[in-house]
Amino acid sequence: MLWVVTASLAAAACFAVAGVLQQRAAARRPDDEALSFRLLLRLLRQPMWLAGIALAFLAYGFQALALARGPLSLVQPLIVSELLFAIPLAAYIRRTHLAGRDWLGTAAVTFGLASALSAARPGGDSPTASPQGWLLALGSVGGLTVGALLCSRALTGPARASCMALAGGLVMGLQSVLLAATVDQLGEDPLALLTAWQTYLLVAASISGLLLIQSAFQSGPLAATMPVIDSTEPAVAIVVGTVLFGEHVRLGWPMGAVAAVGAALALTGIVLLDTSPTMGPLTEEGRTRGTDRARPGGGSGDS
Repeated sequence: MLWVVTASLAAAACFAVAGVLQQRAAARRPDDEALSFRLLLRLLRQPMWLAGIALAFLAYGFQALALARGPLSLVQPLIVSELLFAIPLAAYIRRTHLAGRDWLGTAAVTFGLASALSAARPGGDSPTASPQGWLLALGSVGGLTVGALLCSRALTGPARASCMALAGGLVMGLQSVLLAATVDQLGEDPLALLTAWQTYLLVAASISGLLLIQSAFQSGPLAATMPVIDSTEPAVAIVVGTVLFGEHVRLGWPMGAVAAVGAALALTGIVLLDTSPTMGPLTEEGRTRGTDRARPGGGSGDS
């Protein structure tokens, strides 16, 4: 069990540093690259961003090691402790002191998510679903994603970044479901991957989710984006998995109540971080830096 906890915390730390590096690199890009594949192409030329991606892969390795020896109900709540590493680290790099409400918001999201995931303890059988079920899931997630992006157009600052992060979390949650279905098909017939539509939609969701998350990182500070992504992605995966694959979550007393309180606590933490006076200046700093680097003589931003 000690090995499981150690590997899970190592994954959380790697995810945290990866997020900080990616957000810092993305924040240096000009606003007109948001939600454009130009953003990804420019970021691919930045060593800082590539280092963040490499650390994310290392984190997935630690997570796989933890899951090989421990249950998802233990590993997943430990993974969300990345927020306790990432937000203070991002503030330290920016030479900004977190206020009391920032620490409170970070702790609320972390412990709220951990308790909700531990209490719900999702699980189920083979990830197979009917075509009608897939259409319902894809349509629902797609509609919510479009709605989040439309809301982001009407907002500014951390709230705009959070809406983009919500869109990214929705798509990545769906990507997790598609990955489960693809892996299941791989076990039955590896050649079927070439003809299964889930395989190609998985690739599309992965690329789209990456673009949305990097656009969110570009638009606002890590404290306004990572908590939303960490909350939305597992929530979508659990809800869609329950509807599509008949997975079960513990909704009875008292675990259902604990999960509901945890979710409410996480939402409260997100609101605290989004409305924090500390977050606004960080957004403007990143936006100004990106604008300056896009001007003639300001550098290409690819170094």
